[in-house]
Amino acid sequence: MPDQPAMDEDALYRALSTRDAHFDGRFFTGVTSTGIYCRPVCRVRTPHRGNCRFFEHAAQAELAGFRPCLRCRPELAPRDRHWSTEDAGDILVRQATTWLDQPDRGDGTASAVTQLASRLGVSDRHLRRLFEDRLGVSPLQYLLTRRLLSAKQLLADTTLPVAEVALMSGFASVRRFNAAFSERYGMNPTQMRRGGGGSSGAPGASNGIRLAWRPPYQAQALMEFMAARTLPGIEVIDTGTLSLRRTLQLKARGLEHRGWLQAQLDPVAGQLVLRVSDGLVPALPWVIARVRAAFDLDADPRAIDAVLHTDFPAGDGLRVPGAFDGFELAVRATLGQQITVAAATTLARRLVTQLGEPLDTGSPGLDRLFPSAESLASVDPARLGEIGIVLQRQTALQSLARSVLDGTLLLDDGADPEREIRTLQSLPGIGPWTAHYIAMRALRWPDAWPAGDIAMHHALGLSSPGTPGARKEAEQISQRWRPWRSYALVRAWRTPSAPPQPEHTTP
Repeated sequence: MPDQPAMDEDALYRALSTRDAHFDGRFFTGVTSTGIYCRPVCRVRTPHRGNCRFFEHAAQAELAGFRPCLRCRPELAPRDRHWSTEDAGDILVRQATTWLDQPDRGDGTASAVTQLASRLGVSDRHLRRLFEDRLGVSPLQYLLTRRLLSAKQLLADTTLPVAEVALMSGFASVRRFNAAFSERYGMNPTQMRRGGGGSSGAPGASNGIRLAWRPPYQAQALMEFMAARTLPGIEVIDTGTLSLRRTLQLKARGLEHRGWLQAQLDPVAGQLVLRVSDGLVPALPWVIARVRAAFDLDADPRAIDAVLHTDFPAGDGLRVPGAFDGFELAVRATLGQQITVAAATTLARRLVTQLGEPLDTGSPGLDRLFPSAESLASVDPARLGEIGIVLQRQTALQSLARSVLDGTLLLDDGADPEREIRTLQSLPGIGPWTAHYIAMRALRWPDAWPAGDIAMHHALGLSSPGTPGARKEAEQISQRWRPWRSYALVRAWRTPSAPPQPEHTTP
């Protein structure tokens, strides 16, 4: 790969030999004597050095003819994310792979590449050239590997019919899925399910979908952040057991799906265990993508800590909490401008009571869905006033909802954060802090920088926090943290010098 620095294969072999979880998802090892490729954390006997080939991406290993290990299961590895704020090619590839990682992206043919190139504002040829240069595979090869690994996870962790697995993984037909699976893995999907020990329970009551992360991971801190912003009726969070249950409504393959999910963090295993209700089973790949984003499972703490440790040594392993639903996060952030977390949560709870659709989950404490963009855009502003939302916030919320409905505003992972920030700030009543906060959590932008954050000013020990001078000084200091300023902000919020209820705190 001409534009990528050569991998130090001796260092990678040492990481493989020690099963270093810090490298999970950063590289894969193809074993020539078996034809299998593994994660660096695989528990099988370490292969001889001469039998190892190293790959940065699963797609490269599969293109070279290796099949995924049934024991360590490469589909469980955290996804690799290369971040850059300067190289235009890296930025485009990152945006492209993030888009391709989402379920239901194109039909697996050249039209998917055309659609992606158009979204990014480049030609098909330029996009293919960037993928070949930066990743060593074409966009279609990358997409096929992602879909096959998604299907492999569903085969192993659920009892969904093979035909349903094929469609949920993004294949246009079962025939095409079976052909691709057999050609790439040397067996049909049913054979892999038997060999991989698929779940024996009902799809909605399985032993759980397992999703890995790279250590360190401050699970308690993440749960405490979420628990402080718990929305009754929507969420139930137990910081003692590190578990979260919540309702969710999403669209997959043109259909609305609703139900509840449970996510439990297992720090010992370095995994999150996900369970969903029957109503969300048909949308499992979409739910998995949202859970990965909400718990920031794909972060690379080695890269982040290398930049931030000197200024925030206690923050190693802190993650940026994401969002299960971008619109929900944006509404709650807009409600929370200039008020405390508790006050914002009260307003959000009233909004859910008034406009949220009731949902019978059979799970205590979960009985509502968050209001949809349609309901918020069409509601009489007087109803919003009755629950204590001031006129300026009413206008902001309804403008936000209408922008989402007409496609002006995109609030999902893979959108161009700088473009969406500009769109957010063009809406009435939404300022720079809130726009960057939404980009940080809903768009998963690691370099968001909410200007004038009081907690950050206190953490840096600046004089006169909140003043233009302090903002300018904080901006200058923050340049050494790029592209991880979102993580710096989360660390600042956890420092002892940060005020307990900083200005601009949002839910």
